[in-house]
Amino acid sequence: MIKNRLMTLSPSKFKLPAVLENAAGDIRTVGFELEFSGITLSDTVSAVCAALGGRVAEETAAEVLVKSDIGDFNVEVDWDFLKRTAEDAEQAGTPDAWLQQLSEAAALLVPIEVACPPLAMTQLSHLDGLVDALREAGAVGTEESLIAAYGVHINPEIPALDAATINRYLRAFVLLQWWLVEANTVDLARRVSPYIDLFDETYIRQLLTRKNPDIDTLIDDYLDHNPTRNRALDMLPMFAHIDADRVWAAVDDPKIKSRPTFHYRLPNCCIDDPQWKLTTSWNLWCVVERLADDEASLTALGEAFLEADRLLLGVKRTAWVDRVRQWVDGHA
Repeated sequence: MIKNRLMTLSPSKFKLPAVLENAAGDIRTVGFELEFSGITLSDTVSAVCAALGGRVAEETAAEVLVKSDIGDFNVEVDWDFLKRTAEDAEQAGTPDAWLQQLSEAAALLVPIEVACPPLAMTQLSHLDGLVDALREAGAVGTEESLIAAYGVHINPEIPALDAATINRYLRAFVLLQWWLVEANTVDLARRVSPYIDLFDETYIRQLLTRKNPDIDTLIDDYLDHNPTRNRALDMLPMFAHIDADRVWAAVDDPKIKSRPTFHYRLPNCCIDDPQWKLTTSWNLWCVVERLADDEASLTALGEAFLEADRLLLGVKRTAWVDRVRQWVDGHA
């Protein structure tokens, strides 16, 4: 039996970022998206409601909105055909019994996604109860699918939207990305999928050698090299929030959601593993936060990366991961 865990929170093991407040002086927020299979949409909704004391507010055969004291959770079958058909059936007022059956069957073939509301970074312990409830209900994650490449998406609000801040975070991520793959033990199916491609070294070199780029240059450089959502760190939502016309001119993708956040897509979703917690994925992201707030280390690591570049061969990945690991261990 799944118990309501909202009122029985243990002390949080989620680390706090180096910069906790946004430009307005408010605690920064972060949203999580969890992808998994193994249970039906209705069982997922029941688990979410039980864990958070929520209630169903809106519902189709493919998508359910759950309202709770900590915000609105969107639960959906991640299959565009089913979502469109369910919406059409609802608008037409037609029976959807067959859609319900299709939705139940889809749980075995396509992922269910739970999109959490933006939560203050000091309030993330609520999500541990959600993960436990979904596991108890039978959810299975990354290792159970050879084709779906289930993952966790993390959407941290950026502290400020100025060019200097964005540039620091981008530099921090590209310097850490190879280490993050190892630290997250990213599943092979996800590594070879097109969804979480890493930034290539041509873009990294350009980013590290630009001196104080303005926001237009940052966005244009990014779009020139990365006109796609399929990056381990997808910057398109943030850049669309800043300059939607510029982004849409380069990338015609209706799935881009404008918001002042990063879209970090790298971690696995090992929801069926009793030892797995969201804290691991989040705390590894906080290493990016730490480096982005350390200009001296950013500069030193950036120079070291450029110096390690070998003609035609690029930077030796294993050696660079070792170099980054030394920095991480020394700045724990």
